[in-house]
Amino acid sequence: MTLEQLRIFVAVAEREHVTRAAADLNLTQSATSAAVSALEARYATKLFDRVGRRIALTDAGRTFLAEAKAVLARAAGAELVLADLAGLKVGSLRLAASQTVGNYWLPGFVHRFRSAYPGLAVELTMGNTETVAAMVRKGEANLGFVEGDVEDQALNVAAVADDDMVLIVAPGHAWAGSLDGAALDLRASPWVMREHGSGTRSILEAMLKAHGHRLADVEISLEFPSNEAVRVAVEAGAGATVMSRLVVANALKAGRLAAVNYPVPRRKFFMLRHTQHHETAAEREFVRLVSEG
Repeated sequence: MTLEQLRIFVAVAEREHVTRAAADLNLTQSATSAAVSALEARYATKLFDRVGRRIALTDAGRTFLAEAKAVLARAAGAELVLADLAGLKVGSLRLAASQTVGNYWLPGFVHRFRSAYPGLAVELTMGNTETVAAMVRKGEANLGFVEGDVEDQALNVAAVADDDMVLIVAPGHAWAGSLDGAALDLRASPWVMREHGSGTRSILEAMLKAHGHRLADVEISLEFPSNEAVRVAVEAGAGATVMSRLVVANALKAGRLAAVNYPVPRRKFFMLRHTQHHETAAEREFVRLVSEG
């Protein structure tokens, strides 16, 4: 078994498609298929069911996927330790970020880092807060950046920035232009929300709780896995939501959304790193850039 075989297997498993995996890995389809077939033949274990043009992991494949990803993460960690010896001239930095942080706050730091150290590759993976925390815990990312609370003994959690949250509606909504937002009944409007595990959703839930409401007390009209989908739905009149001002600033300026004068809890952006993993020079430098703002 080789690391290359594991890398190919993981790519195919995540995409459930040999051709797409081959294209992303810059390999031929035949080489990709051969690597998977070699694993299956070597250990006499079927990893994929092939149904028509699509494939799906077998139970054995799903079990093996977790182990394969763990091995690749450890190998990447070993590579980073050696790359440290090159003094920020070669190597890579794997970042994971939740959507608000990754789309609106982090890119500027990534650009500055790459400009200063062009020999270092930076990989950014997006997910919600729970996904990012899991990636750092498993060693699949060196650093994580999230806007939700994380309680995990394996992770060091440090606040790195503040984020202004705002209650928004479409201009035609009954709450738009309200002079006394604090008097609004939050149960009087449908709501558009992010998915479970999202830091943005947790802020909305905290706001409702602070005013004596449970999530079950309000009507949830739509639920989406991205900030952009939520914003567009609110612009279309689907209901109210709470989002980072970073996400809706342009829509507010253009008049596509209206901010409601309502007390919404502020939140912080947090940086996550594993307490027991080797801290590379690349990590230390990126943390320095973020800390200096």
